Amino acid sequence: MAAQGRLGRWSWLPLLIIAAAVWFCDQKAQAQSYGVELHNTLMPASGGRGGTSIARPQDVLSALNGNPAAMSQFEGTQFCFSGAWADPTIKFRQEAALPIANVTPYEATSATPGIAAGNIGLTQNFNDWGKPVTIGVGLVSTAGGGVDFRAVDESNGTSSELLVLHFIGGMAVQLTDRLSLGATAALGEGFYDAPYAGVGAMAVAYGVRGSVGFNFEVTSDTTLGFYYQTAEQFVFRDAIRLAGPANTLSAAFDVPMGLPDNLGVGIANRSLMGGNLLLAVDVIFKEWDNASLYRSVYHNQWVIQTGAQYSSGQCRYRLGYAYAENPLEPITNVSVGGIPLPDLVPGANYLQAQLAVINQHRLSGGIGVVDLLPGVNFDMFAGCMFHASQELDQTNVSVSSYFLGAGITWRFGAFSGMPTTTPHN
Repeated sequence: MAAQGRLGRWSWLPLLIIAAAVWFCDQKAQAQSYGVELHNTLMPASGGRGGTSIARPQDVLSALNGNPAAMSQFEGTQFCFSGAWADPTIKFRQEAALPIANVTPYEATSATPGIAAGNIGLTQNFNDWGKPVTIGVGLVSTAGGGVDFRAVDESNGTSSELLVLHFIGGMAVQLTDRLSLGATAALGEGFYDAPYAGVGAMAVAYGVRGSVGFNFEVTSDTTLGFYYQTAEQFVFRDAIRLAGPANTLSAAFDVPMGLPDNLGVGIANRSLMGGNLLLAVDVIFKEWDNASLYRSVYHNQWVIQTGAQYSSGQCRYRLGYAYAENPLEPITNVSVGGIPLPDLVPGANYLQAQLAVINQHRLSGGIGVVDLLPGVNFDMFAGCMFHASQELDQTNVSVSSYFLGAGITWRFGAFSGMPTTTPHN
């Protein structure tokens, strides 16, 4: 009862924000991703702010998974556990036959079930021991998505599924009162049922990637952040046997798959409304040209994320909007990932449709509560990708989505509030 009293008469507002975000999502679809990467769009606080988190994240998971220098903003010991749900629906309309792949015209909705993304993170700041250092570890759902038309006879078993998990460790150092640097290293475990027409199965491979970044407080109210994340390469051994003429099959192929280099820059300002309004803008450049397989179907992609957070007492009310370029590249090559495709360009377009995250506009909202219980913060969010469709030669694909999630952070140490310098952000 005491906690409810402290939340005050505006405690109904978060439910309205989240309900409004979901209301815009009148169709289901693929996870909230840019290409196949999630970034921080499904993190407990950033998820409600359009994924903004480079300059001043509001949860430790977003610092671990984005700009590692931002870990220095979190004092004491912080442990966060979160989960998110994205319920996928992808619709295909195949307008002509692919004779070698034995696919005939059909129209159907993917049977892929909802995607559950779990994330766990821990940071420890050593300021109390006279060391301006913060270390962090985490397990993060990095990429995912897929389609499943195996119940449609005309599709000849068309399906694809991707999941990438990262085990992350890193450190941030507060070099001066205004400047911090950070770095993380990640071991990635990928599970892939590759989107080729033929006989394949889920295969497992491993990759590594690293991130470096900095935060700089331009003024007491304005923070600038930047990070660079390396590409990551996976090779899935003997993952597919391609369809051939007269229902024959090729020898087994290794499938190379990569995640791109990412460059991110962000700015956050909290000068308005007495320091209670935090505004943030992030720009991310995704270099798909350096990602195996995806370089054949995606071009380099720009993403712009915007977010706002208003603090009132214990509550943090959040809204976000993101715009992402449609990354689909016109197909001119009959080899994808170094593997020659049956049915030439129409077959390549059919493969591309299975990877078509073509949505440009995303909206989200959320709520955070500080000290819901002593030393325990709670965050929740919901949002959507607006419907989009595209004709890819003989294949029409349409995608839309909703997503929602929540997280709990346990804080231990002689401090209160959320990230460091102000109790309002």
